[in-house]
Amino acid sequence: MVNPGGAYLGADLFVIDVEVGDGAELLLTTQSATKIYRTPRSWAEQRMTIRLGEGARLELVPDQLIAYREARYRQVSHASLHPSSSLVMAEVITPGWSPDGASFAFRELGLRNQIHVETEGGSRLLVLDNLVIRPPLDDVTGVGFMEGFSHVGSLVVVDPRVDQALTDELDRITRDYGAHSGVSLTQSVGGTCGLVLRSLSNSTGELNGLLDACIGFLRGRWYGQEPLNLRKY
Repeated sequence: MVNPGGAYLGADLFVIDVEVGDGAELLLTTQSATKIYRTPRSWAEQRMTIRLGEGARLELVPDQLIAYREARYRQVSHASLHPSSSLVMAEVITPGWSPDGASFAFRELGLRNQIHVETEGGSRLLVLDNLVIRPPLDDVTGVGFMEGFSHVGSLVVVDPRVDQALTDELDRITRDYGAHSGVSLTQSVGGTCGLVLRSLSNSTGELNGLLDACIGFLRGRWYGQEPLNLRKY
């Protein structure tokens, strides 16, 4: 995906609609980092709708999201999955450069993932992941606000093969990195299950490496494929 404007500005609204048909596979990434500039009067917003057919596979692996000084941004993703489909969504959030060198100069980031599974009894909610980062005005280093870290990495995986053993394996992979990470397993809906991995770090490279390792593990175990190589520069 290419953003012809180069960055998101106040009152910008980007609408993305992705549909992967039965048995199809799609790897979707961005040309470069998503940059959120100052939004003094109104939010910048992205809305994404995802639909996956029977046996469909989507890997959504964008470059990092960078929020600059006085940025306010909302990102809402709604996904509708067949019980046999596979979804992998990665995200890295980092604060942008600030003239005064402050670690957190953006105003607020809100990222919400809502994933439903289509069953014979109707659409059922599997994952509701709502991440809000609102830096306090006085102290952004103490306990209670990202534990003093500056970067956040997230990975959402939904697939019939997700189980506790896989969750434990991904947790083991994260221990090879300096980031502070945790993995949570969802309940099963329609025979499919999901997991959410979240990591805190001070390095974009470390989080990208961690998420790439987890995605590479899934690609190798499930599809016998090589790890991702998304070099763009």
